[in-house]
Formats: sequence, structure tokens, C-alpha cells
Amino acid sequence: MRLPKRIKMVEVGPRDGLQNEAVVVPTDIKIELINRLTETGLAAIEGASFVSPKWIPQMGDSSEVMQGIKRRPGISYPVLVPNLQGLQAAIAAGAEEVAVFGAASESFSRKNINCSIAVSFDRFGEVCDAARKQGLRVRGYVSCALGCPYEGAVDPESVAWVAGRMMELGCYEISLGDTIGVGTPGKAQAMIEAVSRKVQRERLAVHFHDTYGQALANILAVMEQGIAVIDSSVAGLGGCTFAPGASGNVASEDLLYMLKGLGIETGVDLQALIDAGRYISDFLQRPSGSRVANALAGQADS
Repeated sequence: MRLPKRIKMVEVGPRDGLQNEAVVVPTDIKIELINRLTETGLAAIEGASFVSPKWIPQMGDSSEVMQGIKRRPGISYPVLVPNLQGLQAAIAAGAEEVAVFGAASESFSRKNINCSIAVSFDRFGEVCDAARKQGLRVRGYVSCALGCPYEGAVDPESVAWVAGRMMELGCYEISLGDTIGVGTPGKAQAMIEAVSRKVQRERLAVHFHDTYGQALANILAVMEQGIAVIDSSVAGLGGCTFAPGASGNVASEDLLYMLKGLGIETGVDLQALIDAGRYISDFLQRPSGSRVANALAGQADS
């Protein structure tokens, strides 16, 4: 296998993970989780989403969270913004990097952000232009890159078109998401092949959910194609509010364990990551969603 020598892990647990929790997580718990993740050596930690609390109540304290964390130089703390209002709130909270999010599926776009794909690009364009004028970097997310809960299979060329448009609007990196976790390695590779004709592979990331237990296999498959940025969620937190049956993201601990086994550098400390996952899992009063964390805990208890 020809694999990257180094992988950048983008931690999405504090945002994509917690936003789907039914129990409201207090602001101080979110801040402490991000601070603990900062200590692990991660290069990027997605901390919040500046969306309307009407739609995602869990993210209603995003300003307080981002103002309360202890930032470390060299680590990026991106936040999601859906529109100019969200962007202004993010800037006021000290954001230096933001992310916009769209979908490769028309039905999912309308369910998730209440507008068509075409209209979503009008919004993205405004946000990207305003963010760049403020000196902020913009990341783009493409949902339903390997399947849609409403339309089923998604044409890789549709994913490529959306990713290409996001790049044209100024996104420095495009994260391709298997929102409902239906992808398999061959389909993941075919999707990357199509997208890479529009966007350089160096500017692509993947964001795979583990609904069918395929996330690590899919990640390895696209790493063979040169993808070197991977989103993951500590303790396997997350799901998708608009995708019934979708389980959490791939666990950061499980991803890191695989990468270490392959001799790939990340700069991330596994035990520190496990400890951060245990912290939030204890608050949520349930076991970690990471198989590695649970296996190592079992060894320690035996």
C-alpha cells in the first residue's frame, strides 16, 4: 500500500458529536472537553456551530464556548457558519477559521439547510467573500457524498460538482462526508476519483460515519489514493439529526490506533485522546463509542 506518511486529524466531536445529544451539555463541560483535546496534540478541533438555537439548541452557547477555551498556537479551532449572521457572531467570538456546509443531494439540502443546492451556493458565496475579507480561512463540507437517506445512491459526479463549486468560492479544503455511513471502500475510491478531477487531492478531506461499520475500511481505501486529512470524533460521538438511523462518526481513538499501527505520523497522543473521550462519556453516563478505548480499559481492569 502507498499511504501518506502523515495524517492530519480534524476532531469534530465538540461540534458534530455533541450537537446531536438529547441532553444539553453545559458550557463548562464543552470548554473542558476542548481544552483536554487541545492537550492531545491534535492540529484542528472543531468547537462550535453558529446556527440558530431554534434548529440546534445544543449549539446555543457557541459564543461562550469559543470565548472560554484556552487556545494554543498552531492549533485551528474552526466553527460552522450557515450565513452572514452566523459569520459575524463567529468573528465576535474570536473565530479564525469557519466552515460552510452543503450537500450533494437536493433532498438532503432542503431538509438540512432549508434551501436548494443552487440557493445554498448563493449563501456560501456571501459567507466566503466576507470571511476572506476578514482574513479567515474557510473550509467546505459536502454531505451525502456516498449516499442520501432520502434519495439513496448519489452520483459521484454530483459530489464532484458541489466540491468544485465550493473550491471556486474560496474554500481552502473540502471535507467529503458519508453522512449516513452507507459507503464501502470501492464506492469511496470511485467518489474520490471523480472529485479529484475537480479538486486537488491535497485539498480534500473525508468525514465518514460508521453506521455500517465501514468507516475505517473506507478511510484506509482513500488514504491509498493520497487523502491525508481525516475528520473523526472523540468517543465516536455524533450522528445526524436529519439522517434517521445514522450512528456516530468514526471514533478518533480507533482511527489513531489504526494509523499508529500503520506507522503513520499524526502528532496525537493516544492515551490523552482516550482520557478526553472518557471525560465526555462519563458526563453523558454511557460507555465510549470507541472500541479501542473500551478494549484498553478492559485490559486495565483485568
